[in-house]
Amino acid sequence: MMRGLPNSTLAASLATVRQAASVHLIASFAHGAVLAELMATPKPGLVDQRNSGAHNDMTMRTFLASALAIAPWWPRFVQIGYTYVHIPGADFLPLLRSEGRLCEKAMFQATSGVNTHKGAIFSLGLLCAAGGRLLAAGIELNRERICAEVAGICVGLVERELGGTEVTNTAGERCFRRYGLAGARGEAASGFHLVRSVALPAYDRLALQDVHENVLLLQVLLHLLAVNADTNLVSRGGLPGLNYVRAYAGKVLLEGGALAPDGTQKMEVFDDALISRHLSPGGSADLLAVTWFLARLPTKN
Repeated sequence: MMRGLPNSTLAASLATVRQAASVHLIASFAHGAVLAELMATPKPGLVDQRNSGAHNDMTMRTFLASALAIAPWWPRFVQIGYTYVHIPGADFLPLLRSEGRLCEKAMFQATSGVNTHKGAIFSLGLLCAAGGRLLAAGIELNRERICAEVAGICVGLVERELGGTEVTNTAGERCFRRYGLAGARGEAASGFHLVRSVALPAYDRLALQDVHENVLLLQVLLHLLAVNADTNLVSRGGLPGLNYVRAYAGKVLLEGGALAPDGTQKMEVFDDALISRHLSPGGSADLLAVTWFLARLPTKN
């Protein structure tokens, strides 16, 4: 007769299995978020199943290749958070950044140098790592805790990387210096405040109404477009471009948005308008992916 495992060994084995399952689950949320954002159609100015939006260097196929290439990094981000939970949040970011650069390298190799998911890698990578840190600490995951952990990791990030920069090398740095817009760094440092205060409430409300996910995501995107200071729009069209998109999204929402009987047509006209102006709200697209990720988690009890 085969003898059973010692209790201590069995407990350790079960803990390892639970950890692996949790790591896989969080990583699957990140991968699912990337695909959900991509497939939502029609999105104004963005790559989707309808067209390539205001982009001439990328297509749906480019994004799918990118999503496949970066998929192995989501569990790595979770595992880094789990392994280095003993390191204070503000000191943890450099460890995550080194892995993030490898993920970006895989993306660029898959897309022949086109930036498809750099913003998503930053935001979703932070959420994955934050989830890993909470798991390691034995803290139950929910939306509020994981966002608070991201905020803790990003303490001082805006001041270090934007406020103290002498030479403006990136679009984000230029937007901060000229307009004071902190972009993705600012949103992460706030614990994704805009997502929690605007996008998630809209998502939850529509989900309770059993709205089809495509329509739901388009409606949530409209809410984001109406208020987000999207630095992608500013880098392409200045403040006039940003204000144009915000006002347009607000107008469409007042008319019912994607939920209206002619909602799809409204979104297509919006899409055509942004394409003609070469405007693409990539920052808002990343926040839509963050929204989808966080919506998989429970709210605070």
